[in-house]
Amino acid sequence: MKLAWLKERVPVDLDKLSELSNEPVPGHLKRWWFALGGTPAYLLMVQLATGLLLMFYYVPEPGRAYGSVAHLTHDVAFGWWLRSIHKWSASGMIVAVLLHTMRVFFTGSYRKPRELTWMFGAVLLFLTLAEGLSGYSLVYEQLSFWGATVTSNLAGAMPGIGGFARRLVLGGDEVGPATLTRFFVAHVAIFPALILVAVAAHIALVRIHGMSSETRFKAQATEPKTFPFVPDHLLTELMIAITLMVLLDVLAVRFPASLGDPANAAITPEHIRPEWYFYFAFRWLKLTTLRIGVLGVFVAALVMLFWPFVDGGLRRLSKRDLSIGFGVAAVLVVVIFTIWEALA
Repeated sequence: MKLAWLKERVPVDLDKLSELSNEPVPGHLKRWWFALGGTPAYLLMVQLATGLLLMFYYVPEPGRAYGSVAHLTHDVAFGWWLRSIHKWSASGMIVAVLLHTMRVFFTGSYRKPRELTWMFGAVLLFLTLAEGLSGYSLVYEQLSFWGATVTSNLAGAMPGIGGFARRLVLGGDEVGPATLTRFFVAHVAIFPALILVAVAAHIALVRIHGMSSETRFKAQATEPKTFPFVPDHLLTELMIAITLMVLLDVLAVRFPASLGDPANAAITPEHIRPEWYFYFAFRWLKLTTLRIGVLGVFVAALVMLFWPFVDGGLRRLSKRDLSIGFGVAAVLVVVIFTIWEALA
């Protein structure tokens, strides 16, 4: 009777729902390094959960922001752990999105008819980086304060709209209360909302077109052509999630989130450097003028966003597949610039 009552009020055909959610998965995804899409999704849930808890203690005012973070870190039970999990899951999500993007690129899974799936994935990468940047600035310590200053200067160097972009970031002519408010709103509302929309669109396109069976790598003889999403692939994702949770705990305990000196507009730190995931861009900016550096990063982002169409044009011009060469070159540049800046 209870089941009939529920079915009458929620008229969902469970058999059709099970069939819809259990689409066969291409056999090459048995290898976990091909199935990285669920990893950033899990880390996003960790980010949302820990971020909501951090909001109970954080005060987005210049005079109280640093003190609230210090209170959370030193006085609140397990507050240091919560901050550390949030920090390491953010880095992990960026790594996971990058690895997933590389897998899709080097297997050619972005090609027709999955161009839009790639574009939403690229937008997710950009939004994830922006979310990391905005969160880093909320601590309101010296490096985060001056990092926000550098960010506004970079926005000001954008061709044509530089002045408007800089004022939009700062909320005025210099870093102040309006700046912190804007970073806070962007971090806890705007970017998460856009990320969730992009994730929904990305997953919807994957469901419409199905998981790509195209790969440049030969399938193993023991690999099935397909396997069920439930329970095979779902169990794999759960095992990865458990492994990630253990890894996040180890990193949080062994390398807890630090807290530097409070923000001081009168004292410029000797070494201003962003989080590691912006090292490559920071090194590039050091090698060029500010305007050329910003323009170069903007062009590179556009090329990445529209790569399926760039790749299509290259294939029409040449019989050789040049995408692998472009991909290897891009990865090498990012890795070399990142290591170069890390060792500087």
